[in-house]
This record gives sequence, structure tokens and C-alpha cells, in this order.
Amino acid sequence: MKILIIRLSSIGDIVLTTPVIRCLKLQTNCELHFLTKKSFQGIVATNPYISKVHTIEKQVKEILPVLQQENFDYVIDLHKNWRSWRIKLGLRKKNFTFRKLNWEKWLMVNLKINRLPNIHIVNRYLATVDSLGVKNDEKGLDYFIPEKDVVNIADFFANHGFLSTPPYLAFVIGAAHATKRLPTPKIIDICDLISVPILLIGGPNDAVEAVSVISKSKALVISTCGQYNLNQSASLVKQAAVVVSDDTGMMHIAAAFQKE
Repeated sequence: MKILIIRLSSIGDIVLTTPVIRCLKLQTNCELHFLTKKSFQGIVATNPYISKVHTIEKQVKEILPVLQQENFDYVIDLHKNWRSWRIKLGLRKKNFTFRKLNWEKWLMVNLKINRLPNIHIVNRYLATVDSLGVKNDEKGLDYFIPEKDVVNIADFFANHGFLSTPPYLAFVIGAAHATKRLPTPKIIDICDLISVPILLIGGPNDAVEAVSVISKSKALVISTCGQYNLNQSASLVKQAAVVVSDDTGMMHIAAAFQKE
């Protein structure tokens, strides 16, 4: 049996689909393929439960002929947007589609009316494959870091003048939307309460904020913003004693590592 899972974006949402990937593979012994945007390929590239990762830049036509040649038995659509609809239409295979809650989310955000079910998103994703007999194994999220991206933390601290490797706190300050980010003064206030070294985790766009935090905080703060790729930053998070994070994809990666 050959199955295609579709989840085009973004970091956190893809990480949240990993229990579906694991449970589907182990409980059906299928050949599992995964389709995502090229920019997010690294999140699933080394997942041992996936046989092949397919990617697109923008257009469905980039990948549809390749997918048609694979002759999938089923398509699992965990994204449910116009691109995934066009892929399902083009493949003409039996499909199972994630039930989004766009209306319920709109009510909550705009009118503060809560019609959202009290069900974790992972269980909602897994409900999509329930008819295939797949159940939640309760083992949580997965994240697999390629060996080439594992950061040698001893060398990192040695390069910053440390004689030994201390326990440290990873503070993820980057997030895609302003409403999901802590204000800079709050980040500084939190840093001032911490006695161990703090590594600021973020992308190039967070580098300026990191400089501000370092200049104003009383704590020992080191910025890694823009210096590492996603998997290398995940490696820093994995090796941290504690993680503090904005509502961002790295928060879900930290959850996969069962970080406090």
C-alpha cells in the first residue's frame, strides 16, 4: 500500500503531523510519501517513517505529473486548501481530508465566541486516518535532526570563552506574527530572572532585537539569531536544560524533545 500525505506548511503544523506519519507507517506498514513546500523539506527529510519527500515551490503543476506516476492507493490531505484540492483532483485516488475549523476560529478571534472542540490538534489530525484503523500511540511528536546539523555545544561555548560547557536556557524569540511574539521589554525582564547562560534562538529578522536584548539585559545572553539553519537551531534547543519560546514552530520542536 502506498500513501501520500499532504501538508504544505508551516513548521509547527508539519511537526504536529508527525504522530500521523509514525502511526500510519507502523500500523499499516505502508510506503509513505510526504508532500510539502520546498522551503520546509528539511523538517521531514530525515524522518525514518517517510520513504520519499515531494516538494513544490508554488504551482501544483510542478509536481502533479510526478505524483501521478507514483500511483498512490490513498491521499491523506492534512492541509485542505485549494492546492491540496487540485492535487487530489489530479490524482483521482481515494482521499481522506482533515476537517479544518475556519469558521470556529473566526468566531473565537473576532467575536470571542468559543465553538472550538476540546480536542488536541494531533488527535484531530489522527481522526483523518481513523477509517484506516490508525490510532494514536500516545508517543507524542517527532523531530529528527540530520547528523550534519547537530551542533557541538562544547565547541560552541568554548568559542565564546567558556572553559566548560554550562547548562543553558534556550530562548526562542522569533515568530511569524507580531501577536505571537513577546514584546522586547518582557523578554529582557525574563532574561534578568535567569542565572544560567541564555541562547537567543531566531532567524536573521530577529538579530536586531537580539542585540537590543543583550545590550539591556543584566543576564549572560548570547545571540544565535540568523547564524544557524532550522535544524541547527533545533539542535541547540534539544541540548538546552530549559526552553522558553514564543508561539512558533520551534515551540513544537521543543515539545517533540519533551523540553520543559
